[in-house]
Amino acid sequence: MIGKIYVGVIVITALLAGAAIYYLQVYGYYSEIQASSPAAEIRMTTVEGVAEPLMIEGFEGIDADSSPIRFRACFRTPQSMAMMTETYKVYDGATPLVAPGWFGCFDADAIGEALEQGRAVAYLGEENIQYGIDRVIAVMDDGRAFAWNQINKCGAVVFDGQPAPEGCPKAPQPEK
Repeated sequence: MIGKIYVGVIVITALLAGAAIYYLQVYGYYSEIQASSPAAEIRMTTVEGVAEPLMIEGFEGIDADSSPIRFRACFRTPQSMAMMTETYKVYDGATPLVAPGWFGCFDADAIGEALEQGRAVAYLGEENIQYGIDRVIAVMDDGRAFAWNQINKCGAVVFDGQPAPEGCPKAPQPEK
């Protein structure tokens, strides 16, 4: 009889821990970004290398302090893709990161498919918005746009414990 009680306690504890971990990963750490906040400003890097604000409307965004790659945003831009391609740096290797299911406007699979099919173009928002993290902006041919943070080539190496490769900014030293 005592064994059944111990097993029951272990199973209930495991279920509660699993539910807590799920909640924290999917809901707990994220917070909504208000369209009027400074975090909602979308900047794109020109071909000259200057990050400047992009005209946007209908901003929806989420972010979390727990990771620099949890930023996701959806919005519209009135600028044409042809003008944007001439003005802003195109971003090679853009890979939309999956957003929580409750953030319905951001569908990473659909964005990735649109990028592959040429119905969308990815641009460099801001390089090293945090060390090793780039902000990527994907703009669809109908004016819908999406933003996310993605680990860049420098970050991928440094975050793996290696020294920064040539051409990368010096990695920040860990705080003591």
